[in-house]
Amino acid sequence: QVQLVESGGGLVQPGESLKLSCAASGFIFINYIMRWYRQAPGKERELVATINTTGHRADYIDSAKGRFTISRDNAKKMLYLQMNGLEPEDTAMYYCNARYPGTANGHWGQGTQVTVSS
Repeated sequence: QVQLVESGGGLVQPGESLKLSCAASGFIFINYIMRWYRQAPGKERELVATINTTGHRADYIDSAKGRFTISRDNAKKMLYLQMNGLEPEDTAMYYCNARYPGTANGHWGQGTQVTVSS
């Protein structure tokens, strides 16, 4: 049974940091491209960051470049998102996604809420 469980969200002030984690189980983690998405109230879900299977390549949306770092630990089957310099615009539910190369949609976690407010 595939499971993705996010954690690490919370309420922080602008400029502070958070590290999100996603624990994976039920599939061969090293074979999957991993992504972080987010969805703010009233907005569509957007892709924030992508990391390839080996962890050697990462891509980010423009607003995350220089502030966010995606990483993975294939031995522990963990995905991470280090978020620095958080801004109110980063407020959203954050989801991790596992997708086998060449397939659509993939698997989703239940999300973790990030709120940035003074």
